[in-house]
Amino acid sequence: MQPNLVVHADWGSDARKRWMTRAILRSDGTYHAHVPELVGEPGKLIAKLRQDSGSRGCAFIGFDFPIGLPLRYAWRAGVGDFLTFLRGLGQGDWADFYRVAEIAEDIGVWRPFYPARPGGTSQAHLLDGLGLEKAYLLRRCDRAQNGRKAAAPLFWTMGAQQAGKAAIIGWRDVLAPAVRTRTVSIWPFSGALFDLFQPGRVVAAETYPAECYRHLGINLTAKGIDGRSGKRSQFSRQSNGDLLVKWAADAKIKLDDALKSQIVDGFGATRDSEDRFDAVIGLFGMLNVVLKRRPPGDPTDENIRKIEGWILGQIQEN
Repeated sequence: MQPNLVVHADWGSDARKRWMTRAILRSDGTYHAHVPELVGEPGKLIAKLRQDSGSRGCAFIGFDFPIGLPLRYAWRAGVGDFLTFLRGLGQGDWADFYRVAEIAEDIGVWRPFYPARPGGTSQAHLLDGLGLEKAYLLRRCDRAQNGRKAAAPLFWTMGAQQAGKAAIIGWRDVLAPAVRTRTVSIWPFSGALFDLFQPGRVVAAETYPAECYRHLGINLTAKGIDGRSGKRSQFSRQSNGDLLVKWAADAKIKLDDALKSQIVDGFGATRDSEDRFDAVIGLFGMLNVVLKRRPPGDPTDENIRKIEGWILGQIQEN
């Protein structure tokens, strides 16, 4: 079956910058995409999606934060299955897992996130504390790909590119409780993507808007009169507006009028503009997969499928 509700959440540690965009499958077989909205209370999200999709429907949500563990770290921690690991976080040996290390001496396998604040910190401290080489802080899907830079290491929590604090909120408040109550299936750990789309299910996957840029043909190099480019530039976002509207039309995705206006406008010039842009780009990347215009990238490697996880729509290149 096709999910009757597809949602992409552009995630961050600041609730004011967590936006999600949804597309609803209509009776004519087309998806209708709507304007981004704030995520709201993370702990209520999965239940809300289940309610909105109904007992006969299926909700599919993508999260822009890492879901999975670097393999060498997992080996050091004795983790052989990510879902089992996720259920136990915050308890027993893992009681301090979500507590970001204050000083280098606090870092360890059981408390891997660092640093709690800037000043005198270094990724070298993280490497020493975990006993890993730098390359092993990344999962295979995090590595640089053709046309895409490497992602930030999961456990690093400082800087604009960091994903550590977002992962903490996503795992602690959304995924772990849902896994414990069996109200979510997480791709690829729970199975091949299209096998997971079943009535009454909520299916979650890891997404990466920068990966979707490649799939959709987005180019963010155009410079505005201020000389800026990239996703933080309204001019750069705006320069992709016609491309995105055409892509949606070719994919037979209906854009509501307000969403189309935001896309053409480059999502304005507010502090959350880039977040709303990525919420929409991630949704389009998910629909690209749901509509079978691009394969999901179901991994066959057992370590990836059970421990490291994978980014939706990414084809393994290395």
